[in-house]
Amino acid sequence: MKIYRTTDGVVIQNEGKFYLLPNEDWDVFINDDDLMSKAQSRISSATSGGRELIGTVLAPMVNQELWACGVTYLRSKIGRQEESKDAGGGDFYARVYEAERPEVFFKSTAHRVVGPGGQVKIRKDSTWDVPEPELTLVVTSSGKIIGYTIGNDMSSRSIEGENPLYLPQAKTYDGCAAVGPCVYVTEQSLDSNTQIQLEITRDNNLAFEGNIPISQMKRTPQELVSFVYRECSFPFGCLIMTGTGIVPEQGFTLQSGDVIRISIDGIGQLENVVA
Repeated sequence: MKIYRTTDGVVIQNEGKFYLLPNEDWDVFINDDDLMSKAQSRISSATSGGRELIGTVLAPMVNQELWACGVTYLRSKIGRQEESKDAGGGDFYARVYEAERPEVFFKSTAHRVVGPGGQVKIRKDSTWDVPEPELTLVVTSSGKIIGYTIGNDMSSRSIEGENPLYLPQAKTYDGCAAVGPCVYVTEQSLDSNTQIQLEITRDNNLAFEGNIPISQMKRTPQELVSFVYRECSFPFGCLIMTGTGIVPEQGFTLQSGDVIRISIDGIGQLENVVA
């Protein structure tokens, strides 16, 4: 089952059919430990139809906070060590990768996040910028993972590499993230062979591509949720990016006009253009 937040209301995709719920409050609807059962019960009274019911798809968050986790893949650890070695911070990331406590940080509220088709941004004071394709957890107020979506954690590697303490500036700014296109709701955990794929095109030519299975993630989704929720409450629930294992080499940086496509098996594709 997939649930979309659209300009016309909540749309449920179930078994190839689409159902529009025009009067549902997204915050109330999505923040439910029994989301699948509730969505199934709403279908009988919803307007049914084809894909035209989806309309304009928005990021699947309103009052939810977006948090993120770092150095959860070996490739991310290596990339962070490379970018910060001149600043003396390389050892920090090796320690984080091996530590019991993961790196978690606040990423954004909804007004700095774009949905499918929206424009992500790179900072004017940055010289090295990359997208970070990430499996993103949709979590209720109680801490239950009720679904999954795709996240693009835009990152300024030049700023973070200058000093690890500059992480908030490297990560949080207008247009710093994209999330969508839907919330994939399933009663089963995602298969460990689920693939995350990244494709970046420039002037209609492939500039970068990569993929990785989520089995390469060092920490479990439940572990990451437990640390984010340890001393924080989330009245409307929370979205949690789980880190990236696809890191472009040092010679690559995003440019205005680049098209970023992130795909995750079972969830779909998130496409955005760099402003």
